[in-house]
Amino acid sequence: MPTTLALKQLTVKEKLQVMEELWSDLCLNQDQIPVPQWHRDLLDERERLVQEGKAVFIDWKTAKKRIADKIS
Repeated sequence: MPTTLALKQLTVKEKLQVMEELWSDLCLNQDQIPVPQWHRDLLDERERLVQEGKAVFIDWKTAKKRIADKIS
């Protein structure tokens, strides 16, 4: 069933509320969400690195700075 939203007429707050509702609903049916094989492979590799003690973690503040530096 196609649904059309008047996105241009929604405020940012309303758009965020719609997004939250969509995510909440999607979470109820996670097993129906297709996951591409490349994504599964990447997650498997990261899990393997964690299990082997080879994963490197950084704090959220550092991660945000790295992202900001890349896009600016």
